[in-house]
Amino acid sequence: MQTALQYTIRLMTTEEEASSIRDFFLSRDSFDDQHYTPGEIEHFQYNPFVSLREPNYNFWYAVNEQNELIGACSVFENEQKTSGYNLDYIAVHKDYRKHGIASRLFDEMLDFVRLNGGRYVLAYTCDLPEYHSVQKLFIKRGFVGVGHVPDYYYIGEGRLTFLKRM
Repeated sequence: MQTALQYTIRLMTTEEEASSIRDFFLSRDSFDDQHYTPGEIEHFQYNPFVSLREPNYNFWYAVNEQNELIGACSVFENEQKTSGYNLDYIAVHKDYRKHGIASRLFDEMLDFVRLNGGRYVLAYTCDLPEYHSVQKLFIKRGFVGVGHVPDYYYIGEGRLTFLKRM
């Protein structure tokens, strides 16, 4: 009989935690598709630190019993500042998938948006097969597909947009 994985979800509040999240996002263990755009690399490097200074921009992360970072998720209020939010990134370490970590991170994020009077959350992902699992997670959590931009990231890599009204 297999024992359940023990992990804890935490809100990022320090530069040390931001560094760990940055390193996780840039590692080979976070995203299946490692063909990052230059903009994605900048986001991974800087956004965790930017969020420490910005209101309504949060990162949550999961750690295992050895205090190793095994997942992360972020959300921010959009530039209009009218209670609309964007899911920034969600990733779970390749060795820790299928344990409900992404769902728990998602729950933390959605609870934050609700508690702050958020009207909706927009989420973006790639249309490649590597992203089908996150697309299914969005739909399972009540998001609806609202758009597709072909060749957004690179030629042959389009962007899907999902919306969840709160």
